[in-house]
Amino acid sequence: MLGGPRLRQVALVAADCEKTARHLQQAFGWPDPFHDPGVGHFGLVNAVFAAGDTFVEVVAPTQPGTTAGRYLERRGGDSGYMAIFQMPDLAQARGRVAAAGIRVVWAADHDDIAGTHLHPKDVPGAIVSLDWANPPESWRWAGPDWTGHAPPHDHGGVSGLTIEVSDVAGAAARWAEVLGLTVTAESGVATIRLEDARQDLRFVPAASGGEGITEVRLTGDRETPPVQIAGVQFVTAASIAGGEPA
Repeated sequence: MLGGPRLRQVALVAADCEKTARHLQQAFGWPDPFHDPGVGHFGLVNAVFAAGDTFVEVVAPTQPGTTAGRYLERRGGDSGYMAIFQMPDLAQARGRVAAAGIRVVWAADHDDIAGTHLHPKDVPGAIVSLDWANPPESWRWAGPDWTGHAPPHDHGGVSGLTIEVSDVAGAAARWAEVLGLTVTAESGVATIRLEDARQDLRFVPAASGGEGITEVRLTGDRETPPVQIAGVQFVTAASIAGGEPA
């Protein structure tokens, strides 16, 4: 059972999906990605990699006028794009969103998975999605291998994000509100801890590139040097027994 919110997937937006996917696979040795034909509805192509039982996705626009394309233009290049959270009680989370007056830009409900994309002007720093899966270890967005169950997979995975925002306190408070969590602040950094998942979200002042996800933290079998891919710094630490995503 899922005890609290979990960061299950992070997405990057890139001008060249294939090239970025190749760089990720070379850096981390992940299995071949899943390409979801459903994202064509949004004018996109994608590649979804399993990192443990969490996921790193790359999306790229294939036509003008897409949200992803506008994000690329606003950020001035490839960037972190989305943070997708698996919620233990999606109805409750959607209730918090409605009560806060936060706009929903897309929602889908299936028997085994549901998603809720929130308006980035209402939850700054990235597109936040609140999702649900049944059974909890499954994740249909990652393809048939993850539909209805979880296949054998490595340990480790996504352990946290750093998000650059204009208003650190305000943005962190907004994310905490939709997740049903709290914020701690110290030395200009606001942190939301997803205790049950042993993950964290760090909010820091935006640099010249504006707001966005600028770092993805991973755990793996060993510590590896940081690598910059699609405008995002990937930092991998060695897994600590009992202290990393499954």
